[in-house]
Amino acid sequence: MTEEILDATGLLCPLPVLKLRKHLKSVKVGDIVLVLADDPAAAIDIPHFCNEAGHKLISQKVTISGATEYQVKKEI
Repeated sequence: MTEEILDATGLLCPLPVLKLRKHLKSVKVGDIVLVLADDPAAAIDIPHFCNEAGHKLISQKVTISGATEYQVKKEI
């Protein structure tokens, strides 16, 4: 299992989710991706994407810089 960082700061909806979806295709099942996003819509879009696509949103927290960090585990 590896953990990778995907920086989606500065991108607006739907780009953070589209980048996450593309990135998840390149990692193995069980790998974790840390997504950094500062688009307020990502707080709705990323959890919804994980639920619909079958991936696990492990955590969601605001960082010191004001971006939100989403920890996503590839499940399928």
